[in-house]
Amino acid sequence: MTSEEARANSPLSVASIVVSMTAVALGNGVMSAYVPFVLSRSGSPSWAAGGAVTAVAFGGLLGCVVAGPLIRRVGHARLFASSMALVILGALLIALGVNPILWIIGRLLYGAAGNTNFIIAQSWLNHAASNAWRGRAMSFFYMAYVIGLGTGAWAFGQMPAEGNLAPLVTIFFTALAILPISLTRLPTPPAPANVSVDIKMAWRNSPVGFIGVLASGGLSMMVQGFTPIYAAGNQVSQGDIALLMFVMQLGMLFIQYPLGALSDRMDRRLVLVFTCGLIAVMAVVALFASFTHLLLLMIVFAIWAGAVETVYSIANAHANDRTEPEDFVPLASTMLVAWSASATLVPLFVTLVTPGLGPKTFIYAAMAVAVAYGAFVIVRLLGRKPVPGARRDGFEMLSAQVPNATVITEPDDGRADRPR
Repeated sequence: MTSEEARANSPLSVASIVVSMTAVALGNGVMSAYVPFVLSRSGSPSWAAGGAVTAVAFGGLLGCVVAGPLIRRVGHARLFASSMALVILGALLIALGVNPILWIIGRLLYGAAGNTNFIIAQSWLNHAASNAWRGRAMSFFYMAYVIGLGTGAWAFGQMPAEGNLAPLVTIFFTALAILPISLTRLPTPPAPANVSVDIKMAWRNSPVGFIGVLASGGLSMMVQGFTPIYAAGNQVSQGDIALLMFVMQLGMLFIQYPLGALSDRMDRRLVLVFTCGLIAVMAVVALFASFTHLLLLMIVFAIWAGAVETVYSIANAHANDRTEPEDFVPLASTMLVAWSASATLVPLFVTLVTPGLGPKTFIYAAMAVAVAYGAFVIVRLLGRKPVPGARRDGFEMLSAQVPNATVITEPDDGRADRPR
């Protein structure tokens, strides 16, 4: 970045990126509440709502694979506009009326476009931000995006579920999202690094980090994707489901941040064990909590969702602690693919077995994943010493609902020069 560009790029200069992606999140929040609610209430096949959750995750996996080559081919701004067009086409398919197959295709399009947009935004933000305030900018970016998701879900509760108003609102926010980032004067970033998967390296450096990202991908898609389906199946009203999803996003802020800060001061693995225990306890409470006590249930699900987000962010931090700077790019690539694969396969499995095992299957599955991962971390605790303080990165807030492609999109982020 030239000195002139550095002077021009202040924290305010990246507002266009944050505004665009917040608008994307608002539209996604509306659709994430609308699709499972309508499919669960419309008499559609039992697999339809779960299939829509799986389609988003599988589309995300495709987006992670194709985003880099497409950015190198057409550039950030053109690809952002193109992927926004895919979001609009997906919402249009849903606006045509209830058709499970078309709706699953629409969510697949959103998943592919959504992850592509996130990689573009991360790349642009990393390139525009200076080392002095990049961390704060990324944290604010994630926070705005997650709050946008929750606000969009809450907005769905204020509109009729009948008809196609919800997908039209999504189209409106998506069209708005194109404007700020397309008109920005920020310099175009360099092309992202290649996605080079090295599972052996990731496992060798940090089994706890690698398995944690695998666990968090499935956990996040189960908790965030199947909760509205579960609530709709228990005849919870549209407004209450929308409020529930909004409160769940707030759980990220009130649970992840304090646990993440704690992990900077002690062995992160101990915090991960505690977090897995918290997930399992909240899952047990969710099994027996009644929807007649909705306020209590919302608190439980908010803590549950926040703990799931925490596994993702701390596992990423722990993996980086144990990785040399020259391996940051292949590590991030491997974690990205691992997260996407888990976020696809676990919801698919839950969707297939739910008709036979019942609507609470996702709760049991989340509990099993958390307990298994917690036990794995305990075994690693007994066999390997903690990372020395001088080798550790600081914790950063991340969302398990979107891929962390930061190092891929901007390999030279200043960490390569830190002392090890």
